[in-house]
Amino acid sequence: MDALSSFAAALGGIPHTTDAAEVKLRSRDNFAVSPLLRQALAGKAADLVVAPRDEAEVLQVIRAAVRCGVPLVPRGGGTANYGQSVPLAGGALLDLRGLSGIVWQRPGAVRVRSGTRMDLLDEELRRSGWEVRIHPSTRRQSTVAGFIAGGSGGMGSAAFGMLRDRGNITALNLLSVEAEPRVVELRGRDVGLAHHAYGTNGIITEVELPLAPAWPWHEVVLAFPDYVRAISFAVQLAKDAGILKKLISVQEWPAPGMMRALGGLVPQGMTAVFAMLAEPTRGAADDLVAEYDGQALSDHAEGENPFGAPLYEFSYGHGLRQIQKSHPRTTVLQGMFPAQALVATLERVRERLGHLGPMRTEVFLSEGEVVGMGSPYFAFAGAQDMAEYVRIMQDEGAQIANSHATGLRGVGIKSIGPREIAFKREMDPHGLLNPGQMDLDETTAPISALPTSGWRFGRAG
Repeated sequence: MDALSSFAAALGGIPHTTDAAEVKLRSRDNFAVSPLLRQALAGKAADLVVAPRDEAEVLQVIRAAVRCGVPLVPRGGGTANYGQSVPLAGGALLDLRGLSGIVWQRPGAVRVRSGTRMDLLDEELRRSGWEVRIHPSTRRQSTVAGFIAGGSGGMGSAAFGMLRDRGNITALNLLSVEAEPRVVELRGRDVGLAHHAYGTNGIITEVELPLAPAWPWHEVVLAFPDYVRAISFAVQLAKDAGILKKLISVQEWPAPGMMRALGGLVPQGMTAVFAMLAEPTRGAADDLVAEYDGQALSDHAEGENPFGAPLYEFSYGHGLRQIQKSHPRTTVLQGMFPAQALVATLERVRERLGHLGPMRTEVFLSEGEVVGMGSPYFAFAGAQDMAEYVRIMQDEGAQIANSHATGLRGVGIKSIGPREIAFKREMDPHGLLNPGQMDLDETTAPISALPTSGWRFGRAG
């Protein structure tokens, strides 16, 4: 009996499948937004999907995997954009959505099982007047641990910063992948070891998070005469701590017109700002809009807009997905624009690359300072042209993560140093967790060698 057959036999009654069509489907995430990743990850799939229903079954899966030498790729809702949960070396896809539900809730805090879907978590928390601080644009599909392991920020980052910022993740429970797995709890600074690590250094089973008051949110579409006034408004909105906000996304014309679901809402030539604003400070936001010659085009309670999807699904990576419905060759770069001279840096990038397409810029906090993220939308013409766009953005002060690669070093959002490598070796001594996604010795060639250097966090930019 070969290793995979022995592994499957050892699973006993734990749900699993080797059906080729289902395994192929479950082995994909949202990497299709990148033309380079579509090519590089074509054909990559697991050999089997296993779906444990509780922690005891996860432990059984781990023991079997170690005994048989079968790779394990932990997975939640499969909404990642960089192929984080695509099996690069076959093996078993570990679907953790069966581990769901709240372990406990207290005022301002919650402990939750890893496979809990983020929208269902918020739905339950709101019954007692709380909500999660930060959620991704894929909230309706993402699991809590999937977001922690693969994401970096999202809705709520305009108020609370990025997931990596101190205080946004309280604790994580991880299982090591050994013959006799250990339960390891990370707290404080140590949670950063597993955050944005793609499940390469432990299987997350529980997450403890701080909460925020659940305000009544408005989904607001604003319009400004030009990009400069729109981005200047967005930066000031982020700075005004007294205005409660969850989302600030700037979409230069014609990007709003390329999103068919908006139904032509934004007038031609105007730059849109998609915002989520809390009802108690809504009037103060209107005053600020007027100062920058803007106007409100649409204002609906959260989840009640006429666009067929929440407004946050028109921002971050989801905005590209909306545009690709009618412009499938469109892509973006993952630029981070530091706080120092933020508006001037964005203006310079727009002046040099604006001929390619409209600017998309999310504005939020990182380590307490207002930063931007995005790039122009542009039609993909080849890796060589894309590399030139990267160089231009870097010349003008942007930091670029490679959203057209996979692997922690290849993308460059998470730094891999001696501490991270030691933890990986401790938690995964057989190298079975998501192989190929965390290179320990920097010898593996990246999937796409764009001249990126990653995001370098810190107040000095």
